[in-house]
Amino acid sequence: MAAWYDTASFYHIYPLGLCGCPHANGEGDALEQLERWSAEQGKPCPPAPFERLSRWAEHAADLGLGAIYIGPLFESATHGYDTTDFRMVDRRLGTNDDFRAWVDLCHGLGISVVVDGVFNHTGRGFFAFRDLQEHKWDSWAREWYKGVNFDWAGPMGDGFGYESWHGVDILPALNLANQDVKDYLLDVAQFWLEDFHIDGIRLDSADVLDFGFMEQLHGRMKALRSDFWLMGEVIHGDYGRWVGTGGEGSGMLDSVTNYELSKAMWSAHNSHNYFEMAHDVQRLFGPWGLCKGARLYTFCDNQDVDRVASRLTDQRDLEPLYVFLFTVLGIPSVYYGSEFGIEGRKGQGERGDDALRPALELAELEAAAPHPELPGLIRELTAAKASHPELSFGEYRELVLQNETYAFGRVLGAGHPENAAGRDLACVTALNNADGERELWAPLPAGAASAARLAGTGEGTIEGDRLHVRLPAHAGALFELR
Repeated sequence: MAAWYDTASFYHIYPLGLCGCPHANGEGDALEQLERWSAEQGKPCPPAPFERLSRWAEHAADLGLGAIYIGPLFESATHGYDTTDFRMVDRRLGTNDDFRAWVDLCHGLGISVVVDGVFNHTGRGFFAFRDLQEHKWDSWAREWYKGVNFDWAGPMGDGFGYESWHGVDILPALNLANQDVKDYLLDVAQFWLEDFHIDGIRLDSADVLDFGFMEQLHGRMKALRSDFWLMGEVIHGDYGRWVGTGGEGSGMLDSVTNYELSKAMWSAHNSHNYFEMAHDVQRLFGPWGLCKGARLYTFCDNQDVDRVASRLTDQRDLEPLYVFLFTVLGIPSVYYGSEFGIEGRKGQGERGDDALRPALELAELEAAAPHPELPGLIRELTAAKASHPELSFGEYRELVLQNETYAFGRVLGAGHPENAAGRDLACVTALNNADGERELWAPLPAGAASAARLAGTGEGTIEGDRLHVRLPAHAGALFELR
């Protein structure tokens, strides 16, 4: 039987940014900090964070998205990835009770909840690092961090040095070769599941996490709940090393971030070269693909990269891009605000990511969105994915591939356990990144007498053994074969 995440479509929220929280954590609870911040900035005080997040959860449900990845969420000094308390929701957002009630709200809306697990490093205010600062050689935490060296003063004047994430001194790296550290983090993950009833964890910096730790995390969480989802942030490399595809990473993670295909999506549209996208699909999922059989987490943008609307040379390509996102192999995800086509580019320095993580007002976007047509397109795509199992479980079949036109099918055979129809099920995705109208003739991937458009723009008719598609400039369409 399929797990919930096998058919999921995600909404991704960076809560500290979306809720307009102060950049640095200060004294007092969420409301006190917001009031102080608004007075300093001369801006109106926004609503309480989880009140605001409840509206966005309802918005995600309205879009048809059945899961939310929210994070970072737990107590930190600044941006959320410098954790100071893994068992306490960041006070700028609210309390543990607030989050628990919000998860209940999401579950009532039919939405699963996944949180960030920042387990590679901590902030300098974490209790183990504070003990190391205070007691140095005599600290029980000497073996909790990588590369602790008392032969020099260290980058921050602590009287010792240490390894950090990518050389960022405020993020000292945990020593995950130490079983005591592993046990502590395993207990944290179990606490999140049992106390908050979350449905999964996204592992920050999984590409540098200890494999043994991830294997133990998999064993602990799956024993507690068999359909608990573990997804890892992996930017470069062979994704098959981390996901359970029969190789080194089998039995470790359920999914990883598909940065490779994410880059190809906007790049291929800008260069009018669909070969780039199709090549990556085959490289990852083809007969000899690195991740054949895996479900990677697929996205257009997130909290660390430019908004896709800023990356596209022609923003009309948002339509074919999102049609591709929801119909290709993988687990699609929409980053908050991008369903309205907002822009944002990464800057320089400590606050360089702020433009990627803005405070947004849902009502303002709904009234005056840069691309008001996008939410309707996403509703069409989520409805199609929910009602057509071939879009979750079907085989990928490349049908047409040219620089400016691309078509592929998703086919689910009659004998597949997720196919209750008693016949082959098939959908065809057709894309056009040209500046003018294009037509294409796609071989039928399964027998059919007619075609019905489920999402996007364009027309398709079956003529003999082919699907004849006409697409406007910079358009995408999804067709069901009947």
